[in-house]
Amino acid sequence: MAERKLDTEGCQGIKFRNVTPDIFSCMKKKLQVYGIEVSSGNSGVLEGNGIIAHFIWDGEANLSIEIKERPLDTYCGQVSGKFRAFWRECQGL
Repeated sequence: MAERKLDTEGCQGIKFRNVTPDIFSCMKKKLQVYGIEVSSGNSGVLEGNGIIAHFIWDGEANLSIEIKERPLDTYCGQVSGKFRAFWRECQGL
C-alpha cells in the first residue's frame, strides 16, 4: 500500500456551486467507478486510492470537499482537479 500524507498543512477546501441532485448523484457514481467509496447521504467521507476527504452537500446547490489525506506522490491540485473534472462531466460540459 502506498504511503499517504496527512494534510496537516492542508489542501484548500474545494467548493462547488450549482450542484443539483442529479449532478451530485452523478459525481458520487463517478467517484465510485474511480475507486473511491462514498458515504451515503448528503455528508460523510470519500475514501479510496489513498485519498480520504470529507464532503458536505446542502441538498440544493453547494458542495464542499475537504481533503484530509492523500498519497505522498499526489499534489492537492491533482486531487481537486479530478473532483472538478467529474463535476464538469456531470454538468455535461
